[in-house]
Amino acid sequence: MARSIRLIGLTLLPLIAAQQIGSTPENHPCLQTQQCTKQHGCVTQELYLVLDALSHPIQDIKTGASCENSTGRPDPTICPTTEACAQNCALEGIDYAQHGVQTYGNVLTMHQYLNINGAETEVSPRVYLLGPKAENYEMLQLLNQEFTFTVDVSNLPCGMNGALYFSAMDRSGGRSNLNPAGAAYGTGYCDAQCPDNAWVNGVANLGNVGACCNEMDIWEANARSTQLTPHACNITGLYECTGADCGSTGVCDKSGCGINPYGVGNHSYYGYHDVVDTTQPFTVITQFHTDNGKASGTLNQITRMYVQNGKIIQNVNFTLDGQVLDSITNPYCNATAPAFQARGGLAQMGKAIERGMVLAMSIWNDPSGNMTWLDTGNAGPCNVTEGNPTVILAEDPGTSVTFSNIKWGDFGTTYSAGPGGYYS
Repeated sequence: MARSIRLIGLTLLPLIAAQQIGSTPENHPCLQTQQCTKQHGCVTQELYLVLDALSHPIQDIKTGASCENSTGRPDPTICPTTEACAQNCALEGIDYAQHGVQTYGNVLTMHQYLNINGAETEVSPRVYLLGPKAENYEMLQLLNQEFTFTVDVSNLPCGMNGALYFSAMDRSGGRSNLNPAGAAYGTGYCDAQCPDNAWVNGVANLGNVGACCNEMDIWEANARSTQLTPHACNITGLYECTGADCGSTGVCDKSGCGINPYGVGNHSYYGYHDVVDTTQPFTVITQFHTDNGKASGTLNQITRMYVQNGKIIQNVNFTLDGQVLDSITNPYCNATAPAFQARGGLAQMGKAIERGMVLAMSIWNDPSGNMTWLDTGNAGPCNVTEGNPTVILAEDPGTSVTFSNIKWGDFGTTYSAGPGGYYS
């Protein structure tokens, strides 16, 4: 359940976005990743990160004024039409450190808050993976493949979400005559929640459309709870929705077909000093299996395992209709996620993965609901007030998430461990 970046009204770190390329340069942080094959092992590649365009200032080229008005929409004086907006507005580069993003080698750390001029300021970064030239998004095609990363969630309390997921964004970020900046400036975001942002594919959103697309949530988590969730849409690529098409009965499945260890009844599997011990880093492996064991097949199973302290931890087991399960399959989704199945289910999700999806990573909290869907009640051990952003800011202004050692490739090539697991 990826969130739409919120407009916070900061003067130092404006959360706005869009079209022409401005005069302030964009210097993308480098992030080392690895692609792995059984034949050649793992090969390191130097890729880059870009912050979502909503974190970049967009200004009137002549006056320097914001191209958004006080309601967070394109200013009708500057942007009476999409063409005029593209002509009048420029998207500027930013300082990534001032947006809570730090990289070193294969390590990415993101902070929810920064102390700026003595005040704790919310920055809530969301970044995407760019290719080796930092011009277009890196498109990951993971059918019959696995995706692996190491994560440190020890500094993510109740109500926080350190997310790693895939979006069926356009490779160029919707680069066009109206959006020359494109992926290099973080344009083109979409997800299954169909966010209605001020700019869609880098173009002024004057019709209040939503930006819908298939979404694969590999990792939504804090130190108390975690969820793995595919969200299918019955469309291809970014779809501009209006009316009912944007809602719960529209083109995208909002809830998804997910597995949360706490939610399926195991309250000692994931958390502080649990089987997956969130007080220290661990490695997360997600595998995308097809019906014919080839990249040309149909996605029919998503499996998960962990490695911590040199030992493999098999995914949580749970019982459904008398059957013991440990993965996302069609029978599981038939029983638990009718909206997901109605939009094509795993097969539709697999088509998006086959075409290629963009890796997104973010840190955020939830002022409208305190993230209770992730970690409260049946979903986790947190209470309904612990996740209030006001509480988080007061008790843990240094909250952060660290992702590292990102790899993808053939099954069994992206991780190593000692003999056997200690949980099954």
